[in-house]
Amino acid sequence: MLDPRDREYAELIVDGCLGVQPGWQVVVGGNPQARPLLEEVCGAVARRGAYALLRISFEGFLAQSLSWVANAPLELLEQPAGITVSELATMDAMLFVAAPDNTRSSAAIPSERMGALQAAYRPANKRMMNHDIPWVACQYPTAALAQEAGLSTEDFAQLLYGSVLLDWAAEGERMRAISAYFDDASEVRIVGERTDLRLSLDGRRMKVDALGSNLPGGEFFGCPVEDSAEGVISFAEFPAVYRGREMTGIRLVFEAGRVVDASAETNEAYLIETLDTDEGARRLGELGIGCNPGITRYMKNTLFDEKMNGTVHLAVGNSYTDVGGVNQSAIHWDLVKDLRLPGSRIELDGVVVQSEGAWLVP
Repeated sequence: MLDPRDREYAELIVDGCLGVQPGWQVVVGGNPQARPLLEEVCGAVARRGAYALLRISFEGFLAQSLSWVANAPLELLEQPAGITVSELATMDAMLFVAAPDNTRSSAAIPSERMGALQAAYRPANKRMMNHDIPWVACQYPTAALAQEAGLSTEDFAQLLYGSVLLDWAAEGERMRAISAYFDDASEVRIVGERTDLRLSLDGRRMKVDALGSNLPGGEFFGCPVEDSAEGVISFAEFPAVYRGREMTGIRLVFEAGRVVDASAETNEAYLIETLDTDEGARRLGELGIGCNPGITRYMKNTLFDEKMNGTVHLAVGNSYTDVGGVNQSAIHWDLVKDLRLPGSRIELDGVVVQSEGAWLVP
């Protein structure tokens, strides 16, 4: 039975996020279980006089299967496929709807292979990373996503639609009012459990995600000055999942903007291996502030967790040039910190603007 929420979801993607125009070539990618939403998106693109170029993937990859990634010679992984590069260079917009059968399907792929693949397509992906063209990453309810979140499939669906189908005009206005304080500040200080980290936003501005490149949206984010991070941050509240690997108790120490010490309670070797991907992997590419009122619990799902009210997230690796970032890396890994706990706060130039997850500014 068709879910009427899928049409509303599709309209948000096509109009609100992508702004599809007549004649555009829109790459519409996703996993097979996302078919109801993919069909609605393709129909919405068609009604706007644009091309919907459907790309189905068995895993969370738009152009490759895990079987190919696991078996291709390493030198082949290091060279992007010309037809894919051409598509990335000429498409007008892109979206990918993740609807996995198994959220950990890539866990068995050696990090060397995943790193080589990401590095190969980094130049071709610059148009998206720089937000030169509109793109969207979103999800569709599956049993695997629900199980990862510790929810029934129906409860996960309710949470997903409840965090996506919002009054985004009102949410955007609310977030812009708060983010303006960050735009006017030079230094951000994050204090929490085993955490005291300072970084600079001097000369840079935050960007509000209210119908942007993620659904659900509900954050504002920017790129810290690359050599500014000083101090320590612990991500002990929530496990971090990257490329299908789970790590707990991550702790990072920064000096002059670079991670100089890193540890984890589990999978520490993989943490270090990831941070050693390339020169830019140990520097910050993003500071994000979660603001989505529909997301109140941790789900082992970064797309949702980084938008959770009362949290911040820091991404190591590649930054966004449209908000002033210059760091380059094959990785962009968001790590979420809970600031709703006693004693936690955010300071801007020494003034407390958020305490224990509650905003102290309008």
